[in-house]
Formats: sequence, C-alpha cells, structure tokens
Amino acid sequence: MRNSADRPLVVQKDLTVLLETHHPEAEELRANLSRFAELVKSPEHVQTYRMTPLTLWQAAAAGMSGEDLISWLEPYSKFPLPAGAAADIRKYVGRYGLLRLERVGEELLLVSEDTVVLGELMNYAFMQKYIVESRGERAVQVLREARGELKQELAKLGYPVSDMAGYHRGEALAIRLKGTTAGGADFRLRDYQEEAVDAFYRGGSTMGGSGVVVLPCGAGKTVIGIAAMAKLGCATLVLTSNVTSVRQWKREILDKTELTEEQVGEYTGETKEVKPVTIATYQIITHRKAKDEPFVHLALFNRRDWGLIVYDEVHLLPAPVFRATADIQATRRLGLTATLIREDGRESDVFSLIGPKRYELPWRKLERSGWIATVECTEIQVPLSEERRAAYAGAEARRQFRLAGENAAKLDITRTLLQKHAGEPTLIIGQYLEQLKLLSKLTGAPMISGETGHEERERLYAAFKAGRERVLIVSKVANFAVDLPDASVAIQVSGSFGSRQEEAQRLGRILRPKPGANKAYFYTIVSKDTKEQEFTMKRQLFLVEQGYSYSIVTVGGMASAERGGLHRVPSSLPEELVLT
Repeated sequence: MRNSADRPLVVQKDLTVLLETHHPEAEELRANLSRFAELVKSPEHVQTYRMTPLTLWQAAAAGMSGEDLISWLEPYSKFPLPAGAAADIRKYVGRYGLLRLERVGEELLLVSEDTVVLGELMNYAFMQKYIVESRGERAVQVLREARGELKQELAKLGYPVSDMAGYHRGEALAIRLKGTTAGGADFRLRDYQEEAVDAFYRGGSTMGGSGVVVLPCGAGKTVIGIAAMAKLGCATLVLTSNVTSVRQWKREILDKTELTEEQVGEYTGETKEVKPVTIATYQIITHRKAKDEPFVHLALFNRRDWGLIVYDEVHLLPAPVFRATADIQATRRLGLTATLIREDGRESDVFSLIGPKRYELPWRKLERSGWIATVECTEIQVPLSEERRAAYAGAEARRQFRLAGENAAKLDITRTLLQKHAGEPTLIIGQYLEQLKLLSKLTGAPMISGETGHEERERLYAAFKAGRERVLIVSKVANFAVDLPDASVAIQVSGSFGSRQEEAQRLGRILRPKPGANKAYFYTIVSKDTKEQEFTMKRQLFLVEQGYSYSIVTVGGMASAERGGLHRVPSSLPEELVLT
C-alpha cells in the first residue's frame, strides 16, 4: 500500500471519517463508505462522513462484521484508527443479532447468548409489560402481539433485534409474471432487479421476507415489488403516496402479470375496493374526521389475510402507519425507496418495523450501465435586487428563506434555460404557488399543484408523455411517484429548506433512461448569499454521496468549483447567463 501521507481517509475518535475528494480513488471509496456511514458535510476538498449506531446496524444486517469494517478502513487511513473508534465500531456492529426473536411452537421468544445483557434488559421497568415468563438464562417468552413494539423499544436502548420468528403464509394467490410462460409478453427482470428480489426473499427463510430496497427513481422499484409479489404468491396490500401512484401501480401490475382487473383493487378517497391485490394511499389510511377521532381506514390492514405488504416511498411512512405496522409483524413487509433519509428522523423505526436495508446499488453504477440517465447538475446563483436585499436584511428567518426562494431574478434565468432546452421535455419544480403561477403566466406552460383535480393532473401528465405539452410546472405534488419517463430537464426554482430527500426525489424525475445520448439536466436556481444558499448545500448532500457533482455558476461572475466533484473547473460567463 502507498505511504500513509498519500492515503485519503482520516478516521476520528467520534466515528467521523474525512475523505479527500481529490484522491483518484475517491469515487470508489465514497460508494463503499455509504454502506456504513452517512455524508454530513461536503466542502470542496474534504468530505465528512459519520458512522452512527444505525448505519453500523445496517452494515451488520448486510453481513459485515466489525472486523470487516476495520480491515477496510485501515489501509486507506492516514493515521492508525483511534482505539476508541475501533472499539465503538465493534460494539455497535456486534449489537445487531445479539438479541433475536424466535418462534417455538406458538411461543415468541427473545433469545440471547449474552446472559448478562439479557438479564440487564429484563430488569427495565418498561420490559415487564412484554414478558410472559422466563425460559432459562438465555431466553424469555414475550407477548406475540408486542413483537413490533418490543423491537422499537429495544432499538431505542441501542439493542437492535434480529427478527427470526418467521411469517405466516397469508391468503394464497397465484401471481405469474408475463413472459415466464409460452406465449407471454417480452418481459424480463434486469439483473439487479432479480438480485433485489432475491435479497429480500432470501430463500424464503426466517432471515428474509422483511426489509427495504433502496434504488433511484427510474430504476424500476415498482417492478421489484411486483416480482416479490409473484415470488411469494399471496394476497398483497400496496401502500403508496398518492392517487396517481395508485393508478401507476395498477397499470404496471396488469401489464407485467397475468392478474385481471377483478383481482386488483384501488382503495382511495374515490374508490374503496378490497381485492386480492389492493393498492391504497397513505392519505386514506391515515384519514380521520377530527384529531380526536379514530383512523377508520386503518382496518384495511385486517380486511384480508395479507401475506405481503409493500410500502412504496417508505421514507414517507406516516406515524399512524408505523403504529399499525407494529401490530402486523407476522406479515412480510417490503419497503421501496430512493433514499432512507426521513426528515422526521425516524429511520430507526423503519429499520425495526419494516426491516433492515436488504439491497442498494449506487446510482452512478446504474448510470454507467445505462439503466438510468446521465445527469448534469448545475447550481445557478443569482443576486437579490437592492430592494429585496433590504427587505431580506430586516426579516425573520422563515421570511428570509421565502424572500430568497421567490427572488424575481429566477424568472429570467428560467426563461433562458427554457430557450436553451427548447423542445426538450422539461419540468419546472417549486415550493411557492404564487411563484409557480407567475411562471405559468410568463411561459404559457400549464401548472399542477395540490389545487389541481386528479383528472386534470392525469390529463396533463398524459399530454406531457405524449409530447403535446413540452413543459410542465409542478409543485411538491410531483416530488413522489409520478411517472414522467421522457422528462430530460428539471429546473428547480425553490425547495423545502434543507431537504435531502426532496432533492433526491426531484432529480429522480429525470433519471429514467433516454433514447440516444441518455442524458438529462438538473438545474437549481439559488439566491446568492442567503439562507437558501446554505440550505441548498444541505439538500445536495445525499446526491453528492451518490457521486454527483454540481457545477456552481454565479450569474454575472465566474463558475466556481464543482461541489462534490473531484476537481475544479473554473470558466467565465457573460453578464447575461449563457450556459454552454
């Protein structure tokens, strides 16, 4: 190995890892670091990653040991690993699997070979309500109906449970994928989709059957969900983010399988069908007439003997659905998402109640294979006018963010970008309705927001897909589960503070493979020297972790370094923005 001065990592005692971004192996190292650490800072020269108990549990669930991690870190580290860091890595990785849930006959047992830890946990007051009786030094019988809640509580204590208690079969349903029989349609899973299904299923053993698949938008997560349904052959409940997504799931199921209309139901505010495969929205599941009223539609979880529940966009899972999921741990659960990041910090509950991450593939690897589009990301920084700058200086923090977000200078930049990409299918995405309405008026492009009726949304989406509309202006309603495969340009004019999740979802709108050069363009327009600029850096962290770079352009100035890239690419620009 090279001498230590040439090594690109510094591992610190607090479990942070510094990565030199200019190192020739930085991209490969970034992909490996993301398996057990999260990116928290991304300045130009050195990125900061952090190992947490949860990221280390995820690594352990994927089969990595503490020694595996240490052996990987040491050859790339400039300095010897601090003894405290190595000890903490071993401790947190070793915690996963220290406690197991197993089923013996009709009994649910909490089992551990570490009798000291098990004994200490049994002395916690909150544990008493879960315990039925002791089964010797290494096991205790616990309430079957408390399976999910117990896992949540133990994870909070820092002891994630490996759930090996298995699952019930559920109502049998033959689901055959088209193309798997003579005369079937030409449909085949991609290699990584098969790997994802196998990683979730894991031979049908108690080790599989619950967990999360993490892949970018456009990589075919819906197809993975359908293939998992076929693999298990059981009645399935699919939960997703909106009515548009419900319709997309139904179309895909009917297109990819031999199921009929009579077997696939929609459960939304408009239609409430409970069929062997039922697709519902999170909104209807969590609907109630008043805050003190019950969630009447949560009963859907018990309306049939579901053998599988699919949680689409699992990072959006609302609290009532977490509670309902805690009660159905004997049912197999599959989470699908582009990012496990949750803005409410409940990633640990996803881990405990849906299951650990079973499969993930770096976005750039999919890009290199041609399964998703190559994306050129550009951040365009524009100044505030003198009048708006004065208003900004005297405003409180939230108002400052809005003043920056609705900066009128963004309108001209947007029109310039539309001219540059004239004729290309383009999405203009924003946070503030008044800003979007003004853009609609200035450009003549139709706008979709929460105020737009479902049928009108579907009509505009269909027109965009057919090429009758080349530009769509969309609010946050298009952040999730909207299938617009031909969009090749996205212009983001405002966003939700520092939401990494939203940034990833918006980029995902243009990731589906394109004919020809298979290239897309993602623009973020930001008010320079404002809080919006600070939040934008936070928003970009997840995508930088995936290997994307943002070329940063200042209107009327110079292009600066590529944020997240491995090198600087300065270039001059004319006073009026002309991007080449």
